[in-house]
Amino acid sequence: MADAELIEALQDADAVKFGTFELSHGGTSDYYVDKYLFETDPHCLELIADAFAERVGETTLAGIALGAVPLVAATSVATGNPYVIARRQEKDYGTGNLIEGRLGEGEEVVVLEDIATTGQSALDAVESLRDAGAVVDRVLVVVDRQEGAAELLADHGVDLEALLTADDLLSAADD
Repeated sequence: MADAELIEALQDADAVKFGTFELSHGGTSDYYVDKYLFETDPHCLELIADAFAERVGETTLAGIALGAVPLVAATSVATGNPYVIARRQEKDYGTGNLIEGRLGEGEEVVVLEDIATTGQSALDAVESLRDAGAVVDRVLVVVDRQEGAAELLADHGVDLEALLTADDLLSAADD
């Protein structure tokens, strides 16, 4: 898949917006990538799942709840790879698990994420998975906002790979 095709699909889904937006980490930005618009658009979801499928091999997948669940589920269907869901916090009912699904000790896992800004939510998921016995050294994201996620993850032995970067999206908007 060409980057241009995914960028066009995100634009067609109205998932890239310009203005002033508050981000989850408390900062502001003059653009916003609405993950819920691209994750609920079948064409975008298919393009993303296919692109992730080309990169994951036969590795177990992990998606961060809630945002990355559609991405990991679609990629699992595209690859046949099993997946788990990494919660941000333990439930106070049921099993109380941080990791939902089957995960074996020493199992190699790649984390799928929608958007990386600071990288903290991806790092939290990596640490939860590692605490559960998984081997995690890679996070794949749809969009890297290029605001420190790659550096934070690298400090913890994790490579960040992005289908698109902020530069890609902003360059396309200038065209």
